[in-house]
Amino acid sequence: MAVDSTRHTRTTSRNVVVLLCCATIIIDGYDLIVYGTVVPTMLDGSAEWTLTKAEAGRIGSYALIGMLIGAIAVGTITDLVGRRKIMLGCIAWFSVAMALAAMAPTPETFGLARFVAGLGLGGVVPTAIALTIEYAHPRHRSTTNGIMFSGYSAGGILAALLAIAVIPELGWRTMFWIGAGLGGLVLLPIAAAMLPESAGFLLARGRRAEAEALAARYDTTLEEPATPQASDAQPGGLAVLKALFVPRYFRGTVLFWLGTGVGLLLVYGLNTWLAQIMREAGYPLGPALGFLIALNLGAIVGTPLLGALADRVGSKSVTSGMFLTAAVCIFLLSFELPSAVLLVLVAVAGACTIGTTILVNAYTATFYPAQMRATGLGWALGIGRLGAILGPVYGGFVLSSGWGLNANFYAFAVPALLGGLVMLLIPTLATDATGESESRGSDQQVTDRAD
Repeated sequence: MAVDSTRHTRTTSRNVVVLLCCATIIIDGYDLIVYGTVVPTMLDGSAEWTLTKAEAGRIGSYALIGMLIGAIAVGTITDLVGRRKIMLGCIAWFSVAMALAAMAPTPETFGLARFVAGLGLGGVVPTAIALTIEYAHPRHRSTTNGIMFSGYSAGGILAALLAIAVIPELGWRTMFWIGAGLGGLVLLPIAAAMLPESAGFLLARGRRAEAEALAARYDTTLEEPATPQASDAQPGGLAVLKALFVPRYFRGTVLFWLGTGVGLLLVYGLNTWLAQIMREAGYPLGPALGFLIALNLGAIVGTPLLGALADRVGSKSVTSGMFLTAAVCIFLLSFELPSAVLLVLVAVAGACTIGTTILVNAYTATFYPAQMRATGLGWALGIGRLGAILGPVYGGFVLSSGWGLNANFYAFAVPALLGGLVMLLIPTLATDATGESESRGSDQQVTDRAD
């Protein structure tokens, strides 16, 4: 009985880490999707600024440019200085930046504040994923990461629901003040008190006693640094970056960059422009924002289920199938269908765009060994941000092109099709004991020992 009680306590401690990562991603998602909720107000002249669609698209990309820099820089630094420090620093950083956006006197300063926020938002994502993968049960890593990262969509739903009530009464700036308060005043003190360091990071830095104590406290299995092969560079310091490009990892590294880029183009393109597209289709602001809610609700419901499927049958087949399903659903939005059917299609598209990107992140994390996981994720998310940056600009270009309403849907169906093909090309050979194919046996052994 005492053993069961101790194990329950340790499992609860692991879950607290995942919940803190999820809470961080909720605010991350809120801050990124909140821009899509205020775009219609900035375009229709009811805000103090009146933006063109092209200007709105460019401003939407500024935060994503910051995320590209933040994901690459912070993702690499995380493997050098520790994940706890990076997580706390990023939360503080993007909370302050949201407050600056709320006070911005001009579109230019608003865009600058969005860029600054992106630096912190980009840095927190690979750190949250790396911590979640480490503290998750080995048998349920994709599922746990899917649940954790569904916080992104929860943040989007929160932004859309609040926007319906807040913007007409209190104005668009209040939306950014809410985000700043949630991050800086609520989450940051809790995370500072309860978030542990990564045991894998401590072990990689030679602090074995601390790592073993932390692993025992949280009932996790330490991942020993991978034994280098002749073709590998021994990860250590910045050499971990070079290790991404040795023959063993090179093909997967490039394909994960492409898959992440396509997924993020869909995520940020749709979240920025879906409400406006549906407004131009004849829906009032409230129902148009309802489609944005459906997009993110579909991701919340579908991602954990599809993550469980990926844990069972493998990430390659699930992620490629999800991209292809998204392509079909987005294409069908171009037909004149009842609103209820359109909402279902949008929800499935949300599960298969936002959800697919989340599972691609988990797939990337399991592709690399523990001591280079945050770097691999950081670079995949960083280079992938090129797709995220392109998404709002791309959507704004198509929307203002005069090609017609249906062109907006075709424009997003084609990248989804491309994403499915890219994921099919990911190497099936695992890289180490945490890899996708070889890990099934080793993860099962770890699970058996833990159980």
